[in-house]
Amino acid sequence: MSTPSARGSRITKAVIPAAGLGTRFLPATKATPKEMLPVVDKPAIQYVIEEAVSAGLSDILMITGRNKRPLEDHFDRNYELEETLRRKGDDTRLDKVQASSDLANIHYVRQGDPKGLGHAVLCAEEHVGEQPFAVLLGDDMMDPRDPLLTRMIEVQQRHGGSVVALMEVAPAQLHLYGCVAAAPTGDDDVVTVSDLVEKPKPADAPSNLAIIGRYVLDPGIFEVLRKIHPGRDGEIQLTDALQALAADPSLGGPVHGVVFRGRRYDTGDRADYLRAIVRLACEREDLGPDFRSWLRSYVQQEMPRGE
Repeated sequence: MSTPSARGSRITKAVIPAAGLGTRFLPATKATPKEMLPVVDKPAIQYVIEEAVSAGLSDILMITGRNKRPLEDHFDRNYELEETLRRKGDDTRLDKVQASSDLANIHYVRQGDPKGLGHAVLCAEEHVGEQPFAVLLGDDMMDPRDPLLTRMIEVQQRHGGSVVALMEVAPAQLHLYGCVAAAPTGDDDVVTVSDLVEKPKPADAPSNLAIIGRYVLDPGIFEVLRKIHPGRDGEIQLTDALQALAADPSLGGPVHGVVFRGRRYDTGDRADYLRAIVRLACEREDLGPDFRSWLRSYVQQEMPRGE
């Protein structure tokens, strides 16, 4: 069993659960993994892996399922395409194609029978071993100018145990998230978590701090996940396992939270996915000037009056 002695252990591994069906984006995701939907000109999952690499995590395990083969293909070499671009002298596109296969050391394991996020994390036990590790959900994109994961790793290295990413949300939105009961610490953006509740009714929520898709976990989480019973929706909930760690730090606690006030894009939500594309396109040096000009013209001249 892991203990708080894991404090200070170097974190090099990241786990990315990617076995979901993407039903909110049907019919686009009928044959295409939701993680491969493009955000401008890169699939959403590539942004997530780039975030992990920027935080110093070079060993990536992706938890996949049926119909997820395009994920593996995207991060593999495509010699025919590379040779075609090389013959054309198209070095710019060649560099972009090769960048995805050179990002990190990426491994894959199938979840098989999807039983929730906790079950997906449990599938990583053999690969992770006895070291703390990060979990990044592919639906959440964090702006690279706001290095949330780096900050979470710093907090875990100082305090040990596990760290969850938190965001203040409106009460009406709490039922979409897990949320926490928390106490302040000496750092403005760090709290000590004493309880976690999965998708509560607003009246039952312990705070307005919602859990978003980044975790740094003590390996003690695996033993807890093996023992807990299915929770909400009949699934093995990661939130329930973290609640056990918060209640009994000897299992692999304590649990801290980093309150994120930066830029986040929920690419699992259709409206936020579109907002992410617009914002990132506007900020691109190659696309931004023309796109901003068109967008400004559209808003001023072509949108129906009163909207």
